[in-house]
Amino acid sequence: MVVRVQTDFGGVLPDLRRVQTSRLDPRTLTSLSYAEGDGRGKAAFETTFDRRAGLVTLRQGKEEASTPLTTDYHDPVGLLMWLRARAAAQDGGPERSYAHLTGGRVLIQRLPDSQIGEADAYGYYLRPGNAYVYVERDAPHRLTRLIQPTDFGLIEANAQAAAARRPAPNEKRRRRGRD
Repeated sequence: MVVRVQTDFGGVLPDLRRVQTSRLDPRTLTSLSYAEGDGRGKAAFETTFDRRAGLVTLRQGKEEASTPLTTDYHDPVGLLMWLRARAAAQDGGPERSYAHLTGGRVLIQRLPDSQIGEADAYGYYLRPGNAYVYVERDAPHRLTRLIQPTDFGLIEANAQAAAARRPAPNEKRRRRGRD
């Protein structure tokens, strides 16, 4: 399973695009690889979890380092997908649990259930990072709200109903068949 997240920052933040791509084991939702960059070429940061060779390989620019793969890992995007699946399967999950990322262990604490918009949601607090994650209680168990502190202040993302995409006025339409 591949999950891709594109975040465009602007306003009081510097104009910046961040693209995160997570390749996950579809059964366990643990990370097989993770890449982060600006979406215009080669990733600036990449992690590969090679279970056959038993290695975790980190690449940043031209530098590369490997270490033994001793446990299953999550990446930042994959952790959210795993938390979503676990919330659905375990009625929100336990009060406290841990997950492993390459930078260390994350403590996941259950918060009191909340209402986000019209939806009842499970709440979680993740440390380190001090992030808040809310997952819809009912199917399809969407991520409804994410709050993440940064050097620029809090970043808050709220789920919205998907709107039909319309081509921009200067965007060419492609047709199949006759031209």
